[in-house]
Amino acid sequence: MDILQTYGLFLVIFAAVVGFFMAWGIGANDVANAMGTSVGSKALTIKQAIIIAMIFEFAGAYLAGGEVTSTIRKGIIDSTPFLPNPELLVIGMISALIAAGTWLAVASYMGWPVSTTHSIVGAIIGFAVVSAGADAVNWAKVSGIVGSWIITPLLSGVVAYLIFMSAQKLIFDTNNPIKYAKRYVPVYMALAGFVLSLVTIKKGLKHVSDIKFTTLESYLVAIGIAVLVGLIGAYFVSRVKIDPEADKEMHFNNVEKIFAVLMIVTACCMAFAHGSNDVANAIGPLAAVVSIISNDGQIVAKSSLAWWILPLGGFGIVAGLAIFGHRVIATIGKGITHLTPSRGFAAELAAASTVVIASGTGLPISTTQTLVGAVLGVGLARGIAALNLGVVRNIVISWVVTLPVGAGLAIISYLILTAALL
Repeated sequence: MDILQTYGLFLVIFAAVVGFFMAWGIGANDVANAMGTSVGSKALTIKQAIIIAMIFEFAGAYLAGGEVTSTIRKGIIDSTPFLPNPELLVIGMISALIAAGTWLAVASYMGWPVSTTHSIVGAIIGFAVVSAGADAVNWAKVSGIVGSWIITPLLSGVVAYLIFMSAQKLIFDTNNPIKYAKRYVPVYMALAGFVLSLVTIKKGLKHVSDIKFTTLESYLVAIGIAVLVGLIGAYFVSRVKIDPEADKEMHFNNVEKIFAVLMIVTACCMAFAHGSNDVANAIGPLAAVVSIISNDGQIVAKSSLAWWILPLGGFGIVAGLAIFGHRVIATIGKGITHLTPSRGFAAELAAASTVVIASGTGLPISTTQTLVGAVLGVGLARGIAALNLGVVRNIVISWVVTLPVGAGLAIISYLILTAALL
């Protein structure tokens, strides 16, 4: 307890610095979830993608990132063993932020799209085991995360495959792609409107206390938006004028341009939802440190956020994205398989659909793994030869090692900090 009274301000400033570092890592690595496919399919240049993502990620993190956040993410550890020694939890949370931020920086440099959630969860497990013993960890939650390595990419991959194959059959394989695009693209627009409305409501706005929807209201709002988007889409698509004498290649190119517009809208919504949801990975442990110190060493399950924490997280995400984001964007957009706007749209819509399904079932998914699975799904639709298996292998290995590496780095950080401070 003495350390909290003597070094309280220093610990808060130190935690803020490493919290910013963690948010920087999230921006550098996770933003590819929203923008990688748009860049890979050439719907956006990398510069445009970074500018759009900066706006929507920051808006999501700052406007809907949460007025109140759980101080211990995902209920992965029990705080009871730390009640007599809250300073160990403070040092542990700082260690977790250092460990997860370091791993995200390394992964981003290598271009590996890893899960930021799994990075911080692994780091929290690491310091909890070394400071309070294995009983402090909720191992059932950990097994659920390990299971999600298989379930999440599989689910989103199958959905992406089905969406892409349906577009292939209904539009691209016909003798008049433009005619059938005008008929079916508004249906895809309505479907995207429905799914993205649900993503925004369930992931993006769930932290905003003034905006609360019941499940029924969420679906009714999403259906209303879907119908509206479908009607507006039908109007604009019907006005697309294309020379009927143009060859089929020209028809394909124009259909792809329609999907490119869809992709940009999809990417903006995913960036907003991502910013609002994943900023908690950086600010959760930071909020825990600030809460314990400002409450004179008391550990509470939830705490109101200090006003400066959300902007700190938002700026950290934007900084990481601007400086290092291009590396992971290149892996998602170009490294796994060749993407066109229609394939990229199928992957984005499948990833968003999987997020909605997971929100309803409580499945502990990673948005990174969801999108990578979806990109694999559209790649497999053209056969396994369309996939760069070397890149896929590296991604899978980086997923598996994320949890133990996060834990190992957190243990090292924890031992160094306790030796220096206690």
